[in-house]
Amino acid sequence: MDAAGFDPNEDDLYEHHRFVAGAGQVPLRVDKFLMNFVENATRNKIQQAAKDGSVFVNDIAVKSNYKVKPNDVVRVLFSHPPYENLLTPENIPLDIVYEDDALLVVNKPAGMVVHPGHGNYSGTLINALIYHFDNLPNNSSDRPGLVHRIDKDTSGLLVIAKTEEAMTHLAKQFFDKTSKREYVAIVWGNIDEEEGTIEGNIGRHPKNRLQNTVFEGEDEHKGKVAVTHFNVLERLGYVTLVSCKLETGRTHQIRVHMKYIGHTLFNDERYGGEKILKGTTFTKYKQFVENCFKILPRQALHAKTLGFVHPVTGKEMYFDTPIPDDMTQCIERWRNYAKNQLLE
Repeated sequence: MDAAGFDPNEDDLYEHHRFVAGAGQVPLRVDKFLMNFVENATRNKIQQAAKDGSVFVNDIAVKSNYKVKPNDVVRVLFSHPPYENLLTPENIPLDIVYEDDALLVVNKPAGMVVHPGHGNYSGTLINALIYHFDNLPNNSSDRPGLVHRIDKDTSGLLVIAKTEEAMTHLAKQFFDKTSKREYVAIVWGNIDEEEGTIEGNIGRHPKNRLQNTVFEGEDEHKGKVAVTHFNVLERLGYVTLVSCKLETGRTHQIRVHMKYIGHTLFNDERYGGEKILKGTTFTKYKQFVENCFKILPRQALHAKTLGFVHPVTGKEMYFDTPIPDDMTQCIERWRNYAKNQLLE
């Protein structure tokens, strides 16, 4: 969070963040409240922003110790536009799997953010796209070329629209759930079933705003409908290699759904998968898992296949990309570990 000094009475302020406290909000310091909402923001930066008069509650500038109450409107205003609105072309190489006049399919590496946002203003896929391609159409969120997205630390396939017609046609396929997407994941634990379907509405976690969650019981109507089909590819002792096919495309869907059934993604830090969730208490085992985490320093998730109907030709298009090295090395380690366990 940038905390450039300015006169809070100026009229030309730009809104960077806006949150409305829920009806059940317990009194909470505004700096702590914003920490729950704003990704990549440190408490020091939030406190500095408040000191500079950038944090407003119900249109009044407040200090860090202001207690947020139910229905408060909390906003962060600066004298410059949000950086994510200032798109800069960057000469970043792209792994283009397919391209024609209407669209392209790229294989995104793990670690690359898809579009600029708070804390990630450069080095994104969109920065690369607008360098390599002119006049990409904007989607409904004013993001050039983007039909769908995958998380920063997820690798794999994305389709990019190069024309307005392609954008409309492809976006409708994703909305209508006719696109085909298969992911490969390593998850903690040995899944009982060979295959299954996970259903459960997904929405923002009420207490941890950086996570999503499955709503159940009285809250099951909240969030958005989400359906994930999975099948076991290989059992590797304390972890399982699975294929997940998405019927819907919610934020963090596979990560949330797999955690919901008790099989959090391996090394998924945001959802607790960076801890040793299954296995023995032996020091040797702990060292083995730590080494796997070093080989694969991200959640073990790869968008392996992508299928859709070409917006111009009407032809069924289908793309497949190999599992990247970091994941294959991790799988091989677990494979060897599981074999050795059987021999002992």
